[in-house]
Amino acid sequence: MSDTDYLKSLLKAHPDFPKKGIVFLDIFPILRDPVAFETLITHFVYHLTSKTIPSLPTKKVDVVVGLDARGFLLGPIIAMRLGAAFVPVRKKGKLPGECVTAAYEKEYGIDSFEMQADAIKPGQSVIVVDDLIATGGSAKAAGELVAKLGGKVHEYLFIIELTFLKAASKLDAPLYSIVQSDD
Repeated sequence: MSDTDYLKSLLKAHPDFPKKGIVFLDIFPILRDPVAFETLITHFVYHLTSKTIPSLPTKKVDVVVGLDARGFLLGPIIAMRLGAAFVPVRKKGKLPGECVTAAYEKEYGIDSFEMQADAIKPGQSVIVVDDLIATGGSAKAAGELVAKLGGKVHEYLFIIELTFLKAASKLDAPLYSIVQSDD
């Protein structure tokens, strides 16, 4: 069984969550299993070191950005494996100090993400990570924050991609996902 099939087999579907008509794919069964969690992290790191990093001008990732909140579970571990910094993107009002802000659309209104203003230096190579990409609004906002600080996003990483929502077309860098869902 491939890594992808193994990880996909552990996802748990929750119909009608968080609202009727939505099937929520839960990643937490992967995190509860140390072998599965290691497989997930190793899969991402292998992808980055074999495909993404060799094509970068500097041949390294400087910063891994994790989105609030599940990106916080993956990002620090991937960053440590790559010898990179970890930078969180949080919902507005959750970070201390001077911050930059980017707004994004959700299915029920507008929300905002923030990043500390000194978190990324101009010219740094950045990877953005989260558990799932649906419409791409939050990932796009994270990319805008990186750009405001002078960094460059080279890739967006996700465990799950809802391909029918075509989020990849909204992003300023390639998207990599382990599991694709068409419904």
